[in-house]
Amino acid sequence: MSSINHSKLDQIVANAHKERESREQGYRERALKMYPWICGRCTREFTHTNLRELTVHHRDHNHDNNPADGSNWELLCVYCHDNEHQRHEEYLRSQGISVGEEKQNAAATHNPFADLKAMLEKGKK
Repeated sequence: MSSINHSKLDQIVANAHKERESREQGYRERALKMYPWICGRCTREFTHTNLRELTVHHRDHNHDNNPADGSNWELLCVYCHDNEHQRHEEYLRSQGISVGEEKQNAAATHNPFADLKAMLEKGKK
């Protein structure tokens, strides 16, 4: 049985957190400049003192979809943001989709042109 390299795992986790924070910082800063500092659900207003409690929610739940116009973002307080993600997870479960599975696109198996050549040959006869 191989031993676990804890320092390497710690480094991987730290790098993942760092990358996520830098990615979030980019769209978060843009969203905060673009939109008023108000929760889009409960309409709670924010100031510099409590701004850390205002989050950027991705409407399509894809954190890599960050259009420059901000059309995939809405500002939500941490409570409404958690609630929105919980509702989304419950919806997925009600549809028989496991959380995380909705992002995986199944490969297309149908080829509408599979027999095209044979059909064209048949039409010539």
